[in-house]
Amino acid sequence: MQHSQTHLRTRPVSAGNLRAFVAVARHLNFRVAAEELALTQSAVSRQIQSLEEEIGVPLFLRHTRAVELTGAGAQLLAAVSPALARLDGAVRQIRQNAGRRIVSITTFASFASMWLIPRLEAFQRDHPDIDIRIDATDAALDLELADVDLALRYGPAASMPAGARRMFGEQLTPVASPWLLKSGRALRQPEDLAQCTLIEAGDAHRTHLEWLTWRRWIDLQLPPAGARRFQPKRWLYFNYAYQMVQAALSGQGLVLARLPLVAESMANGDLVEVLPERRMDSPMAYWLILAARSAQRPEIRAFCDWLMDQSARTRAAVGDVPDPDTVDHLD
Repeated sequence: MQHSQTHLRTRPVSAGNLRAFVAVARHLNFRVAAEELALTQSAVSRQIQSLEEEIGVPLFLRHTRAVELTGAGAQLLAAVSPALARLDGAVRQIRQNAGRRIVSITTFASFASMWLIPRLEAFQRDHPDIDIRIDATDAALDLELADVDLALRYGPAASMPAGARRMFGEQLTPVASPWLLKSGRALRQPEDLAQCTLIEAGDAHRTHLEWLTWRRWIDLQLPPAGARRFQPKRWLYFNYAYQMVQAALSGQGLVLARLPLVAESMANGDLVEVLPERRMDSPMAYWLILAARSAQRPEIRAFCDWLMDQSARTRAAVGDVPDPDTVDHLD
């Protein structure tokens, strides 16, 4: 088959022809490929011929009793086989999910790891017929465009859209593992933390989360001269809140923790609040935002009711009492 460059086509090739090509390439036999595809041998031959005309080069060398891939055929097979496998897998998944009740959630990774996922077993136990899909990303997805039903977000009230439901606010407090505290001198005053390793977000000073930093806490606890002189034994930096808390759980230092995210660890005794009378208020809160198109689905209402019940428990655990004049839709 001879083709000049001017005869090469640019339109997409037929998926049916590609399936015939993969079958023949796998078996190197037109008859066996036809049986696999439930087609006649002549139909498969026409599909291969059509594909070769569409691409513009021969894909097989046809011998009297054998078929052999050309170099172009081998190149095409390497690209088409995994692509068709992914396509078939996606179709199987879609068919399996058809008719199932699914709740799709977007939230940031630390909240998913530290608050949502540890509680999900209770919801799944009460609603075994509802599937949960979590997209843990720090990017704020547009609920009008993204394939998600609700978002669990973190920020001040002024940044939340109309209709957002406040789950709970937060305070910040120094926490550490109990065995770390037993291994050193007693920590009775803010100045005593200078003997410790302090764990912090590495980019907090370059983002809108500067109020979560140890420096802000120290400035509030010490007089100006003392705050300027304060330096801990060492610093330990991480990217995410769950990493910082994990480091504290393993005894690597103290973390200025977001109280709602560590309330369970404190209740279990895995973390100890070092200076409970020195909690620092945060302007941030945690919010539930519901996609309008999903609001009336029974599984979404069930999940939101459960979520707000869990939020009420967290508020009770951390003593969160928001101002009723500034909070809408609080259960």
